[in-house]
Amino acid sequence: MSEQRRICVYCGSSPGRRPDYIDAARSLGRTLVDRDYGLVYGGAKVGLMGGVANAVLEAGGEVHGIIPESLVDKELAHDGLTELHIVPSMHARKMLMADLSDGFIALPGGIGTLEEIFEIWTWAQLGYHAKPYAFLNAAGYYDRLIAFLDHQSNEGFVRKELRDDLIIEAEPGRILDAFENYQPVTVEKWVDRSEL
Repeated sequence: MSEQRRICVYCGSSPGRRPDYIDAARSLGRTLVDRDYGLVYGGAKVGLMGGVANAVLEAGGEVHGIIPESLVDKELAHDGLTELHIVPSMHARKMLMADLSDGFIALPGGIGTLEEIFEIWTWAQLGYHAKPYAFLNAAGYYDRLIAFLDHQSNEGFVRKELRDDLIIEAEPGRILDAFENYQPVTVEKWVDRSEL
């Protein structure tokens, strides 16, 4: 029997101001279990992080939390997970999250959430992995960011193929459908040498 597939979810340790965000986190958690995915996430029991983890656990799923030693108390580590990995640094956290996961989804969150999903996108661009990655655009949270990403592409700073490789959906099931059919983009990141 093969090991269960896992999805890494990046999201806020805050619930945000709209109930739509925690609803989206819980919906994603339930959908992961329905599709036979485990969850990899940042290990906290609060905010959207706690919402997605608890939804997976309540549905009988597997949850791996990864948290740096320095944040165990600050981020209120979840003590009811399938496994809680305590690591020495943020770099170690992000590497283990990537290694344990078969795909990546960003729920609403703050600068940490953006940093994490953008790093994964960058790694894909550089050929360090060939796994799918997505924004779950709950209640239009990422609309303005998506417009800016389109602007970056239109202005020639992100190749269209790389921009299109980023999956953006408002429903968890649609993201997982896209993950199941994902074909990584294979384009050269850098400009054509003849243009120099």
